[in-house]
Amino acid sequence: MKKYILIALITTLVSCKKETETNLDQPKHDETSVTVSGEELFSGKGTCTACHLPDQKVIGPSITEIAKIYKEKNASIVSFLKEEAEPIVDPSQYEVMKANFAITKQMSDEELKALEEYMLSFAK
Repeated sequence: MKKYILIALITTLVSCKKETETNLDQPKHDETSVTVSGEELFSGKGTCTACHLPDQKVIGPSITEIAKIYKEKNASIVSFLKEEAEPIVDPSQYEVMKANFAITKQMSDEELKALEEYMLSFAK
C-alpha cells in the first residue's frame, strides 16, 4: 500500500513539474495587445469623464475644446499624457491633471494613441 502511495505522489510531482516547464516555453499573453477603443479608455480605465465631457467644461476643458486646440497647434495629446509636453489648453488645471498621469503612464502606446484618436474625433 505504501508503495502505491509513493508511486502516486511521485507521478503527481513529476506531472506538475512537466506542466510548469512546458508553460515556460510558451510565449506569455500580453494583455496590452488587446485592442480597446479610445472611447472605452476615456470613460473607463482612464477615468477621463470625471473631469472632461464632450461639449461642456466640468473640472477640465471639454473634449471638443481640447481636440480643437491640439489639432490647430498640431500637438500631441499622447506626449502630454506621458508628461513629455507642456499643457496647452488650460495650464491652470495642470496641477489637477497631474494626479491622472499615474494612470496614463501605465497605458501602452497603442492605448494612448487610441485615446488621442478618440479625443481628436471631436474637433470641429
